[in-house]
Amino acid sequence: MALSIVILAAGQGTRMNSEQPKVLQPLAGRALLAHVIETARALDADTINVVYGYGGDTVRNAFADEDLTWTLQAEQLGTGHAVAQSLPAVPADHQVLVLCGDAPLLAVETLAILCDVVTPDSFGLLTAKLADPSGYGRIVRDADGNVTGIVEESDATDEQCAIDEINTGVMLMPAGWLARVLAELEPDNAQGEYYLTDVIASAVAEQLPIVTVEAPDANEVLGINDRAQLAAAERIVQGRYAQRLLDQGATLADPSRIEQRGDITIGKDVFIDVGAVLIGRVVLGDRVRIGPYSVIENSTLGDDCIVHPHCVMSGVTAGPSCEIGPFARLRPGATFIERVKIGNFVEIKASEIEAGSKVNHLSYVGDTHVGTGVNIGAGTITCNYDGANKHRTTIGDNVFVGSGVMLVAPIAVGDGATIGAGATLSKDVAADALTVARTRPTTIPGWRRPEKKPRD
Repeated sequence: MALSIVILAAGQGTRMNSEQPKVLQPLAGRALLAHVIETARALDADTINVVYGYGGDTVRNAFADEDLTWTLQAEQLGTGHAVAQSLPAVPADHQVLVLCGDAPLLAVETLAILCDVVTPDSFGLLTAKLADPSGYGRIVRDADGNVTGIVEESDATDEQCAIDEINTGVMLMPAGWLARVLAELEPDNAQGEYYLTDVIASAVAEQLPIVTVEAPDANEVLGINDRAQLAAAERIVQGRYAQRLLDQGATLADPSRIEQRGDITIGKDVFIDVGAVLIGRVVLGDRVRIGPYSVIENSTLGDDCIVHPHCVMSGVTAGPSCEIGPFARLRPGATFIERVKIGNFVEIKASEIEAGSKVNHLSYVGDTHVGTGVNIGAGTITCNYDGANKHRTTIGDNVFVGSGVMLVAPIAVGDGATIGAGATLSKDVAADALTVARTRPTTIPGWRRPEKKPRD
């Protein structure tokens, strides 16, 4: 059957105490709404319609690259009103699946079951049973177990509040039927809003079969309304991600202490220590080892790479058997061919380093090409910025750069060159030669340091 998905994302989320719309609050590095859209896409719907309101174009602009239909709910008059605004863009012969933009934990498999069991002439309802159903609408059933209605907590009696089966906000209905009954809704409730849940009464009255599916995991249906719920959802998502990595063959020193905020691809026998944060698109080859408290963003590490503790890297491409850190900072454009060693307190930016080269200590290499078999000594800096423009440094193969060398770009160092410690060089360095640039030391006998004058 043809399927249209409507995602309700118009609310402000006042309990977040944020200037940002609730559906843009971050969960595992992405907006809440992004998680819901990803789930919706997995259902292969004909259209996905997002109803937005608070935050206006801020919400739309956050998903400017997405193929979505957008419906503005200028006044937040309830969920029934929100869905009604979207229906002119939905063909009458479609089924409409309503999702909530602040419920990002739903599994695709659960929604697929709902779509499978609901026919074009029936009403589908996803429910869940919670130990503490506070804040949710309750599912009311008759003695035979048939759904007779949904009552919001603010309108519920004490007896109804004791019901543990709750409305998740997920419904699947015929679009033509839904448009007709929504036009007949009245805001007869404590909030003075048009409740989508009131269409249940119409379904019962018209004997439209109501099919319910209970979510297998109550965590799936959790809505997020405040920071505490957002934090709880974060732990659930991170637990899922960690389990996925374990299932793929990774060893996690502590699955509860790894943060994934993107799409991670791993090879065999990967080890990830505690406190690692993986952001964006990260690819880890076979036998990669990630040390504790390292942050890796949008990077690819080849087979047998080792990342020692406390490294921060973004936009890095490393070939096989590279060794990084500890305490290295690698910025976008850092590319290592193979067997490259980057040591402690080294910063690399927009530079290619060929096989077998080493930058082991306290150095900065930027806008540079480093050849094979190069050793760059401690405290070396490629001075690539003149205050207005960046300039390139080229270092040939088998070069030895002593400690404390300043290479003022643009500059080229020939193959096999040796540069003595402490040199500051602004002209090209000859190949296969020793270059030394040092001033003769001067000693002044009897010189005394200045002393502070006593205060009056």
